[in-house]
Amino acid sequence: MKTNLSVLMITKNAEELLEKSLQSVQGLANEIIVVDDYSHDKTVKIAKKYGAKVYLHHEPDFGKQKRFAVEKASSDWILVIDADEQLSEGLKKEIAKLHNTPEVLKDGYYIPFQNHFLGHPLHYGGENYKKLLLFKRNKAIIKPALVHEHFELKKGKVGYLKNKIYHYSYRSLWQMYKKFSDYALREAKQKAQKGEKSSLKKIFLYPLHLFWARFVEDKGYKDGLFRLPLDLGFAYMEFLTYFLLLFKTRQRNFSNSKKAQDRISSANLVDSVTRDTSLLRGSAKIPQSASRRVTSLVTPTKFSEKITFVSSDREIL
Repeated sequence: MKTNLSVLMITKNAEELLEKSLQSVQGLANEIIVVDDYSHDKTVKIAKKYGAKVYLHHEPDFGKQKRFAVEKASSDWILVIDADEQLSEGLKKEIAKLHNTPEVLKDGYYIPFQNHFLGHPLHYGGENYKKLLLFKRNKAIIKPALVHEHFELKKGKVGYLKNKIYHYSYRSLWQMYKKFSDYALREAKQKAQKGEKSSLKKIFLYPLHLFWARFVEDKGYKDGLFRLPLDLGFAYMEFLTYFLLLFKTRQRNFSNSKKAQDRISSANLVDSVTRDTSLLRGSAKIPQSASRRVTSLVTPTKFSEKITFVSSDREIL
């Protein structure tokens, strides 16, 4: 049943659901690649138990981390899943059947999701969607993204699979709100990098609109009242995103202002030293070369400080 397929997964402290996720792809692919962000639980041990090739690599950007995983794959086809996702038995058979008839293969496939909240399946309110997760490795790209990363087909024909991936993203209220808080921080940083600004309208009205859109307009209420905490959670995430963006924008403006002041001060210092050495050279006949050496001592030099994490580009044994 194995195909010319690499299953890719990025992880960090994912021991809770990783085993079931790996079990769902057993026998389907000729290799499983796990790129782990230095987990301190049993994630790596579980991955190795199922024969995965494990690489340690720190990268807060989800898009870049998945791109790193793609670079480690050796198969022509790629299937990307997360640790809280599991292939349904029907999907597993559908993918295997596709690869047994290569003449009908497209270049990439969208796979539908079946999301769950507290163990209950969801069908409405923004929880019914598809993602491009199965593709030829040279046909798809993924852009840097701190959150909500996704693959795009850069060329070729696209197809749609019928069977679903089971997604267990909301397992408890504590886990869900912790995840939403992290996503809000990432989203605020991402918006700040793009130059977006916050406002009172975005902070207070956008969350209300998001709740209304999910629970009422997209008919989330049809799933049942049990999902109310989920839609309130999305409203909370929207509120926190723009609330944090307010401070990140101010922080960015302050940083840019400080950098501008530093450049001006450095430029004034250089002009002052250059002017003084010119006067000295005129009165004391200081050689031109000496003047240049004095000026160079105070000319600001561009530098950057970056804390880097050691990454294992080779598979860990």
